[in-house]
Amino acid sequence: MKLYLQIIKNKKGEEIIKDIKFETFGCAAAIATSSAVTDLVKGKTIKEALKTKKDDVVKMLGGLPPIKIHCSLLAVDALNEAIFDYLETQKNGKVPETLKKIHEKNKREKEFVEKRYKDWVKAEKSS
Repeated sequence: MKLYLQIIKNKKGEEIIKDIKFETFGCAAAIATSSAVTDLVKGKTIKEALKTKKDDVVKMLGGLPPIKIHCSLLAVDALNEAIFDYLETQKNGKVPETLKKIHEKNKREKEFVEKRYKDWVKAEKSS
């Protein structure tokens, strides 16, 4: 799941999300939560967008089956990562501490999943 942001400054000089697109490889719930995040944050400031929570996504969709709630987490994580990437590259690393912590958590989880996947592929090949 990836999100792409187009950021502009409004008349007050605040950075707002003018446009947002997603690329999702997954189930219908993953696609729906990605779409919901785009609707939730388009036109908002970065600061407002960072307040988006999984419950906001679930509520916008009118609920999700319990087994699919993790998709809302993925969508919010993708949003946080897109904003982190923007701030890191365009704002000379001026990233709020809370977002840095979220990024580090996401990075650890990604590394864990990738290692598990490689281990699984290796085990499958040796079977």
